[in-house]
Amino acid sequence: MDFQELRDIMVKTQLIPRGIKDKRVLDAMKKVPRHFFLDESMQHRAYDDMAIAIGEGQTISQPYMVAVMTELLEIKGEERVLEIGTGSGYQAAILAELAKEIYTVERVQELAEQAEARFHALGYKNIHVKVGDGTSGWPEEAPFNRIIITAGTPKIPEPLIEQLSDEGIIIAPVGDRFSQQIVKIVKSKGKLSESFHTPCVFVPLIGEHGWK
Repeated sequence: MDFQELRDIMVKTQLIPRGIKDKRVLDAMKKVPRHFFLDESMQHRAYDDMAIAIGEGQTISQPYMVAVMTELLEIKGEERVLEIGTGSGYQAAILAELAKEIYTVERVQELAEQAEARFHALGYKNIHVKVGDGTSGWPEEAPFNRIIITAGTPKIPEPLIEQLSDEGIIIAPVGDRFSQQIVKIVKSKGKLSESFHTPCVFVPLIGEHGWK
C-alpha cells in the first residue's frame, strides 16, 4: 500500500472540502504516518474517514476531528502544549510537528508505553509522556500555552484552566457521555471566553475532574 498517497487523498477528500485551511495543519496531516499508530491488522483502514478502536476502550480519532481540533489551537510554533489523553499517540505527533514542546498525559500505562515507543521510533524528541489522571493536568510543567482534551468531558476541568497561560487556548469535546461539541476557550487577562464548534462523539474523560 502506498501510505503517502493515501495520506494525500485523505487531505484532499476529507479535510480541505470540510474547511480545514491552515497549511501547517494540512502539511502535518500529510506527513505523519497515521497507520504507524495502529495495529498491523488495522493499518489498511488508517486513512478512512472514521475513528478506529485501539484497545483499552479507546480510539484513534477520525482524521477530520484531529485536524479540526488542531486548527482551532492556532499553533504558531513556539507553544508548549498539554494533551490530555495520549491514546495511540497520533494527535501528539501531529502537534509535535507544529509546536515547540508537547506534554501528554495518559491514564492507561500500556497505551502510554506503546505511544512512547512510537514517538521514539519516529524520532520525536519534543514529546513528553506521563501516566496519570489527565483531568489534573501536569502541574509540574505548567503553565501551558495550549491545552487539548481528546476525550469527552462534562466540563473543562478546573486544574486545566489554572494551568493555562494568559492568552492561552483550550480545546475540548464538552457534553454528556454520548454526544459532545468542540468548545474553544480563550483565556485573556484572567477572563475566559468560549465558542462552540463541531458536534462530535468521543470516549469519556475518566478522572477526578471528569467522569468517574
